[in-house]
Amino acid sequence: MTVRVRGIYTTALTALLDDVVQASSTIEERFEESFPLEPAAATVETTADRQGVHVTGSPERVADVIETLLDLGRDTFVWRAPLSRGAVFAGEVVETLGSGALVECGVATSGADTLDGSTVASGTRGFLPYSKTARHIDVGDRLRVQVDELQPPWSGGRPVLETDVRVHGELASLIRGRTDTGQQPELADILPVDPPQGWGVEWSAEADDASISSLTACLQSLSRRAEALDDALAEVSPPTEVAPECYWPGEDTCWVWFGRESRFALDAVRREVVPTMAGHHRIKAATAKAGTAVDFVEGICGNAGTGDEDFPFDVVTDQFGPGEGDSVRIDHGKPDGSLFSLGEGVVTDRDPSGQITVEREMSPGGTYDGLGVERQEGDVAITKLREGRWWYPTVYRGEEGETRGTYVNVCTPVEIFPNVARYVDLYVDVVRHADGTVERVDDDELDEAVEAGEVSPALAENARAVADAISKAL
Repeated sequence: MTVRVRGIYTTALTALLDDVVQASSTIEERFEESFPLEPAAATVETTADRQGVHVTGSPERVADVIETLLDLGRDTFVWRAPLSRGAVFAGEVVETLGSGALVECGVATSGADTLDGSTVASGTRGFLPYSKTARHIDVGDRLRVQVDELQPPWSGGRPVLETDVRVHGELASLIRGRTDTGQQPELADILPVDPPQGWGVEWSAEADDASISSLTACLQSLSRRAEALDDALAEVSPPTEVAPECYWPGEDTCWVWFGRESRFALDAVRREVVPTMAGHHRIKAATAKAGTAVDFVEGICGNAGTGDEDFPFDVVTDQFGPGEGDSVRIDHGKPDGSLFSLGEGVVTDRDPSGQITVEREMSPGGTYDGLGVERQEGDVAITKLREGRWWYPTVYRGEEGETRGTYVNVCTPVEIFPNVARYVDLYVDVVRHADGTVERVDDDELDEAVEAGEVSPALAENARAVADAISKAL
């Protein structure tokens, strides 16, 4: 039940999780202990955009980690990947692009397989780069593919596929049909175990520091999985007959989105181990440059504030943005794991207390959701976003400045990064029409999301309470 942790949340997650292995020297110094260099039953790794983590590994350990992470805050969301790492499919090419092809794979998981507190993300297609296949491919071709690289559902990207078959690991991976696997650790030649026939070992850089017992345990674990995969593939029909179909489900893979409340909870956990300023993870989630600044401040000043109320919004936005005149995109996340942009606007005002005003020019055609008012030439949307608030208003104005309606979106606490504001929509909203009539909308969508397991009952209750308060205030 071991776990390997990497990324900007590592210190806090190491404190939260049991049986951490393969820790960096920095983590060993912070915890004043040595962590074994042995195989991990699961890996927790920060996403490229720093908004959350993916958890990949054995079903039991993944479930255990997810249960812990869901307790962090109401705005922690979990989605299970339909195309998990290492899953092998009979896929069908449905579109060819400039650098690769889209392949319909089917689903490696089902709704019945979801973990408590999670749902299966949408999407059953992967991207196969031409560089990862030796054959020429066209639309309609059917071939065997494996999921190699993961993409979070909110990124809009697709998992990267390859035509090689491998068993992924952190100290090493096994590759089917290959023997020339490059550099090996010093101790590799004297290990008492070999990979299964027909598989080659690809060692990672971290294997150089591992003991004989750790390398042996790693190779034994990978070999068992490789033999099981061999057995599974020996029984399948060729892709030409069954695609799209899952041959092998791969490792359990879940995506975790941390909201603002969850990030501050992680701050509190980290503060028990090492000096941690208020908003540590919130700031680090913005940019790598901001993360370096946080490390510098903590190295000199120690605990710069202890809670949400001490978050230095004005200082952070002074240094990294956004400021007046900057462009900001509004990213509208959904509880099913998808995300889309509401558009980009210009910051017309920034309040040091934590609020920015963003003005967007609206294109004509169609109507405004909830208001039933036609979008016209010259309309603008004026949105006020306050860091940490569970709602935000958008006022639509016409070319002459007249109010055409107000839409108040209820969501998880807003986070304002240098060039984007992010949150997860909670469906229920409140609108105020131009004649002053106030209406609450989309309660039914929130009910459906709760029934589908996309929104927890506690989060839904909070969303309804926020909508009640806004309705009374308007």
